[in-house]
Amino acid sequence: MNSIAYGEVMKKAARDYAKEYLAGGESTASTTTAALNMADFLGDSELEQLHSDRIAQLQEQAEKRTQLAQKGHGIYSEISEGEFLEIVTKSRAVVCHFFHREFERCKIIDKHMHHLARKYFDTRFIKLSAPDTPFFTVKLGIKTLPFIMSFNAGVAVDKIVGFEPLGGKDDFPTSIIENILLACGVVVPPKVDEDEVDRTDAPSKNIRRSIHYNQTASDEDSEFDDA
Repeated sequence: MNSIAYGEVMKKAARDYAKEYLAGGESTASTTTAALNMADFLGDSELEQLHSDRIAQLQEQAEKRTQLAQKGHGIYSEISEGEFLEIVTKSRAVVCHFFHREFERCKIIDKHMHHLARKYFDTRFIKLSAPDTPFFTVKLGIKTLPFIMSFNAGVAVDKIVGFEPLGGKDDFPTSIIENILLACGVVVPPKVDEDEVDRTDAPSKNIRRSIHYNQTASDEDSEFDDA
């Protein structure tokens, strides 16, 4: 919504600027030209329509983001077994991490998931305690943790079992998980706002955004047995 407010303020400032110079009767040619050009700009119906369309687009995006936030998007949250089916079937895209509270590698996955949940707002990121979810762990054939399953429109499209697909080591960049999720379509690259592209103070593309962790002594996956 800040972009909407900013656009309205700039529009009003431009209008006031033109009125001030037109009313002031400045004698120099350069001043008169600037004022007349501004007046012509504000009276352009095509530009007015573009401005209105942009405001409507920003409002729509803000409303959609608010609705998704109310459904738990933008954060990585733990859910119960009773919530799992409803979330997976009613959300467009879901990434679920089946975990064990005592497994160190599950804690590593948690940190990467927090990062991805903030970046890919349109996808719901959740975690489910495997020992507390016997029905689904059996149905999904979960025997090794951590276990990550991706869903599109309620259909399982991919899974990550243990750390082998992630390089087999605790110290791996978030981009490895990210690329797997992108490949199966459960996350899509965020749209770049044209305003952000033009900003001179925008973060450099060369800044590394992945998270790394030092290798631990327990550098191995954990077998899961709910019996």
